[in-house]
Amino acid sequence: MIDYVKGLVGELTPATATIECAGVGYLCQISLNTYSALQGKETAKLYVYEAIREDAWVLFGFASKAERELFLLLIGVSGVGGNTARTMLSSFSASELATLIMEGNERMLKSIKGLGTKTAQRIVVELKDKVTTLAMQGGSAANVKPDSLAGSINQEVYNEALEAMRALGFPPAPVAKAVRAILKDEPTAPVEKVIKMALKMM
Repeated sequence: MIDYVKGLVGELTPATATIECAGVGYLCQISLNTYSALQGKETAKLYVYEAIREDAWVLFGFASKAERELFLLLIGVSGVGGNTARTMLSSFSASELATLIMEGNERMLKSIKGLGTKTAQRIVVELKDKVTTLAMQGGSAANVKPDSLAGSINQEVYNEALEAMRALGFPPAPVAKAVRAILKDEPTAPVEKVIKMALKMM
């Protein structure tokens, strides 16, 4: 089992990171929070989870052990797959998400694309007592709020956001509409903020 990969950041998008180790490039699926942590860095260390299936071998990469730990807890809940867990960790930081779970904030959990009422309830029931340490690294869930909305559209940010949302499984038409509206209201928003806001709108 691969515990982590450490090396040069070959390619980086809001949804994936390629880490080159000894001449081999490892393509890792990442959350938006990990993307933010890697921006501007020439080298990186990502903690890894290997999802081995009959038709694919997928690596999920995380900038911190805490994020990986929460990811593993999430995918252990019935109805939560790797992509859903990654979307959850793109919407909130690991500590924020753990706090929402610990405090039983189903309303905020249901605001995440792909989570219905029953799944949100299962997450709270099954993980509430397991995320205490992770939650203590952040603040109260009362401070967890959607990014506020603050021209011309930054085309580069627009394209990157669309590509990331498509990689997360969202249909292109409503994504394009949401991203365009966000950039019109906040033209200077960085791509990670645009994606977080779009995730809350979908």
